[in-house]
Parts: sequence; structure tokens; C-alpha cells
Amino acid sequence: MDPRSRRSILGWAFYDFAESAFATSILVAILPVYYLSIAPQGGIVVSFGPIRFTTAASSLWAYTISFSTMLIALPSPVLGALADSGGRRKLFLGVFGYTGALFSALLVFVGTGDYLLASGLFCVANIGSVGSSTFLNALLLDVAPPGKMDSVSGKGFAAGYLGGGTVFVINLLMISHPEWFGIPSQEWGIRLSFLVVGLWWALFSIPTMLWVRERPREERTHGSRIVRDAFRTTWMTLRRITRFRDLSLYLLAFLVFNDGIQTVIVMAVPYAKETLRLDTTTLMGVLVLIQAIGIPGSLFFGWVAERLGSKRALLISLTIWSGVVIMAWRIASAVEFWVLGACVGLVLGGSQAISRSLYGALIPQSRAAEFYGFLAVSSRFSSFLGPLVFGLARDITGSMRAGILALIVFFVVGSALLLVVNVGRGAARAREEDAG
Repeated sequence: MDPRSRRSILGWAFYDFAESAFATSILVAILPVYYLSIAPQGGIVVSFGPIRFTTAASSLWAYTISFSTMLIALPSPVLGALADSGGRRKLFLGVFGYTGALFSALLVFVGTGDYLLASGLFCVANIGSVGSSTFLNALLLDVAPPGKMDSVSGKGFAAGYLGGGTVFVINLLMISHPEWFGIPSQEWGIRLSFLVVGLWWALFSIPTMLWVRERPREERTHGSRIVRDAFRTTWMTLRRITRFRDLSLYLLAFLVFNDGIQTVIVMAVPYAKETLRLDTTTLMGVLVLIQAIGIPGSLFFGWVAERLGSKRALLISLTIWSGVVIMAWRIASAVEFWVLGACVGLVLGGSQAISRSLYGALIPQSRAAEFYGFLAVSSRFSSFLGPLVFGLARDITGSMRAGILALIVFFVVGSALLLVVNVGRGAARAREEDAG
């Protein structure tokens, strides 16, 4: 491999190193806790014309995530088409990435009572994160040598864990020991952590913009045609997938249980904060534990999948996820929250890795890019439902415990759908498609 190709791969991986700071510090860990502290503790009155209701801060955060997900989902087919059109992938990655970095940094101006400002800034930053990831995935086709796509992709994931973990530890120290950094209070440690995320994201995206070599495209599609073709292609892919019975069932199962997993991840910290009144340092420590256990947990479930098969391994992980939800519903102490974090770390990486590989076994390899693209788009359209269910259950019952327990429906329904998937038959049908 020539030096320019190696540098292009390194530049590509650097973006994961940069952007993962947003996921770990803002999406999952620090902003949810801060959001609960700046919103009115007695509830928030929401008005839509004649409709008025009072919602809790934790529910409003759930609705914020749900709303931002819907905003991302609507243009997803168009973003995918733009990425596939080539020639502009790095440009759009930069536009979305630096927008996300800017609005992450602007969260530093959010103070007590500015919960609506926080929701707005987060929505834009989240769109920047997901949008830029679409173009980063497309650039993998440009930087990875033939037969090395999995290897290069793995380097990106590793860089993401390293970058996100590093920023999270820095921010955790700023919050727990603000005096070490000359910061006047813990609140300012939290606010400055958002600025750190934005600066980290922007700074370490520079190698991506400078080093990644994008393959030129001679002919570019007109903008209006891209939009039209994007939604037509999505509809045609859906029709193709329905010809594969077991793939269709599995895709539906995945969309359901993955929504449950993602909701548990993003609502775990607000749940523990409101239900157990845990301090910020404890919450952040449990998240570090989840990251630490996640690596051996992924390897363990890979071992289980090799011996029992991917479907059985995935069903085991979903059973554990159901147990996690029940345990969270009954949780009463900080010690139990640490145990719960260990269980999440055990199944988090493994369940996601197995679910993706099982999907790969059921799709025709001749249409792999098309079907994986549809998976990405459809998962965004469905993933607004979990946070919405959580928030509604919390508001209707007045209890966060009801919100977390409601998520068990996603794992039970997802497991039931997975049970009727015949992996052998589905894989054989995919091979027939490739052969024919």
C-alpha cells in the first residue's frame, strides 16, 4: 500500500476519533444529566394551540431525542443518494460535521432555565452527527483497498472508542474536580465539557478533510433528480426485500428490538438521576464501566454465536436486555445501578454486532450495499418510537419506572419475531438470488 493510501485511511479513521466525543459525552452521558438540572423541577407546560399539558423534564428530554430522530429520518434517503452520487462526499461530511461541532460547542451558553435552547442546539448537533456519519460510511468505499473494507472499518471503530473515551475521561475529571483546571464550579465544568466536545470534534476532523482522497466522478446528478431518485430507490428496495420472507421478518424484528436498545442507552442516565438521585460522578463512573466491559462482552458473544449460532446468541442477549429492563424497574440503590451497568456492558456490543452480521447472512451479496443502506434509513425512521413511548409512559403515570418498564415490549416483540425467522432458509434464498 502506498503512503498516500495509508494516509487516506488514517484520515478517514480520524473522523471517528473526532465525532465519537459527541456520542459519549453529549448524547448519552453529560447533557442528559445537565438537562434535568436546568429544567423546572415542578414540570413544564407544553402548548400546541388548544392542547396544553404538563410534562416532566425527563420526558421532555425523551421527546427531544424522538423529535431530533424524526428530523434526521426524513432526509435520510436523500443523504444516502448524495453520498452514492460521489464527488461531494467529503464536502458534505465537512458541512454536517462542522455544523455538529459548532452547535455542540454552543451548548456552553446553556444555563439554568435554558432547557428549550438546549433542546434546539442538541437537535442540530445530532443532525450534524448522523448526517456526517452517512458520508463517512460512503467514503469508506473510496479509501479502503479491495478486500480490506472490514479491516479499515474496524480501525474506525477502534479510533472512535479511543477518541470518545479519551474526551469522556477528560470531561469527567473537569466535572468531578473542577479545581484542578481552575474552573469555578461543577456547573461550569459541565458547560465547558460541551465546548471541549465541539473543539475536539472540529480539530480532529482536519486530518479527514486534508488526507482523505475521494474518487472523482465525471458526471453529477442534478439536485432535483437526486431527491426524486432517492425516494424511488428506497421504495424499490423495500419491494425487493419483501420477496425475501425471512429477511423481511428479521428486518422487522431488528427495527423493534434495536429501538428498545437505543432507548435504554440514551435514557439510562436521566432515569438513574431522577429515580435514584445519584450524583453526576457516580453516573459517569457507571458509563465508564459499561465501556470497559463492552469490549470483552463483544468478544464473549462472538464466542457464543460461533458455538450456538447467531440467532440463539441474539435471543440470549435479548433475554438479558429484558432482564435489564425489569431490574431497572425495581432498582433501589447505587450498588444495583453499578450491577445494571455491568449487565448492559456485557450485552451492548455483542447484541449489536451479532444483529448486523445476521442481517448480512440473510441478504444477497450482490445487493449488499443497497440492503445495508435501506437498513440504515429504516432504523432511523423507527428509532423515534422508543423515546416517545418512554416519555408518554412517564407523563401518563407520573413515574420514570413505568417509562423504563414500557420498553420491555420492544424486546418481547422483537424476540417473538426473531423466533419465527428461519436463518438457514433465508440464507439459502439469498444465495439463490446471487446465483440467479
